[in-house]
Amino acid sequence: MEKQNGFVMSVETAMDRFATDVYRMAYARTGNKSDAEDITQDTFIKYIKEEKPFVDETHVKAWLLRVAINSSKNLVTSAWHRKNTSMDAVDLMSTVMEEESDVYAAVQKLPEKYRIVIHLYYYEGYSVEEIAKMLSANDSTVKSWMRRARLKLKELLKEDIDV
Repeated sequence: MEKQNGFVMSVETAMDRFATDVYRMAYARTGNKSDAEDITQDTFIKYIKEEKPFVDETHVKAWLLRVAINSSKNLVTSAWHRKNTSMDAVDLMSTVMEEESDVYAAVQKLPEKYRIVIHLYYYEGYSVEEIAKMLSANDSTVKSWMRRARLKLKELLKEDIDV
């Protein structure tokens, strides 16, 4: 894989390091093992074909996760997938979405710096160190934001339950 004037990571290395992350993202979005495996495979095929240079390993991971998210979204919203989803899956998905919508709504109420770290950590799967690097902040600052965000989320969710 030749990337012009950029970071080079072999497909084998990328798969060794990020295949699990890509699969987990795809599975979380689709809820189906076979679909997640297909999306993981397609994601790495797109990586092989990608001409754009990468900055570093973190950029490669972020790109792979974004491709997996987009592929999952395309699959889940496709007409074929909607027609072939069983009623049990629809019931399960609606229950999960109701539960997640309360949490998601609470996350959206957080101040931006807290909302960003929560999203990157829980929804995108980045480590504290990676988040700190992305936000040009110290690890301890990110940990502090995470702790404060969790406390605020706990308060917000408790208010929703008490209401």
